[in-house]
Amino acid sequence: MLIVDDDEDMVRLMRTILSQHGFTDVEHVARGAEALARGGEFDVVLLDHQLPDMSGVEAVGPLRAKPKPPSIVVVTGNGTEALAAAVLRRGADDYLVKDASLAHLLPQVLDRVRRERALRGALTTAQKELVRAERLAAIGEMTVTLHHEINNPLMTATAELDLLSMSDDPVTPAQRAALEALRESLDRIRDIVRRIGSLRQARTTPYPGNLRMIDLAEDGSGAGIEVPVRSRGRALLHVQDDPLAQVVTGVLQKVGYEVQRCREVETFARSAHAVGVTLAVAADEALDALPARSEFFKTVALVSDDDTAHRVSADLVVRLPFDPYTLAEELLSLSDADVADER
Repeated sequence: MLIVDDDEDMVRLMRTILSQHGFTDVEHVARGAEALARGGEFDVVLLDHQLPDMSGVEAVGPLRAKPKPPSIVVVTGNGTEALAAAVLRRGADDYLVKDASLAHLLPQVLDRVRRERALRGALTTAQKELVRAERLAAIGEMTVTLHHEINNPLMTATAELDLLSMSDDPVTPAQRAALEALRESLDRIRDIVRRIGSLRQARTTPYPGNLRMIDLAEDGSGAGIEVPVRSRGRALLHVQDDPLAQVVTGVLQKVGYEVQRCREVETFARSAHAVGVTLAVAADEALDALPARSEFFKTVALVSDDDTAHRVSADLVVRLPFDPYTLAEELLSLSDADVADER
């Protein structure tokens, strides 16, 4: 975390507040130029509005434009609604006034900003995974076409080549070399079709002309989270926050669930016992609506603090923010354990 402020007394106060709430990795600069030079090194910047060389409003834009932009909280001693609107419009994550409430509000704002930052990272990861899944689905459709349009003619060509090779008609050395070259080409086409059929990730490699092509090398079918081979039933999702709901929906679909998002508590509770429902997922603000654990479906609670995690009753309790890969693995384990019990 970076504090940008030329008031040494205020810097000491903020350091003390932060230290009391577990924020110990804190650095300090006094000028806006220094903040712009180093801002990309930190996840959060506490930015004073009145700096010796520029205003906080002027600094927000360049900080947000960095390749790895920090979250920005503007802190000022002379707060107005117009100033708050200006810094938020430029891209700041929040706005605080240097008054008696600072000691109370600063840790809360920083905790929320960090959770939102982690959630945005998870959302980006989930979106990339969804794009990859769509690419794999397209590859699967292409594979069916290739087997139909290429494999059959390839078998015919190979058979004809075998007949030519077994013929009693004399062939010249040049013709025999041509037949062998043709056989090698047909074998190569067969191997490429086979590799495409077993492809599990859409990895690319450079191609002349600033183009990229899908990597079909022998090791190009490496590990990864594969597209699910079976449906795991319907998952009910009761999450009010739209970005979080989008991330969770993507992960659930990735591991094989059909997702039904319920915005109303009544719909969520009523649908939990419907035919085909195998999973119920709720977040902090909706945990009271999470159905009681049942032999017919599993429950997942998404919680933001340890106190909630300890009191909630669910088959799987997940702390926010979460890693999409880890959640996918936990959901698969939960579902596979249910299948094992049925056996």
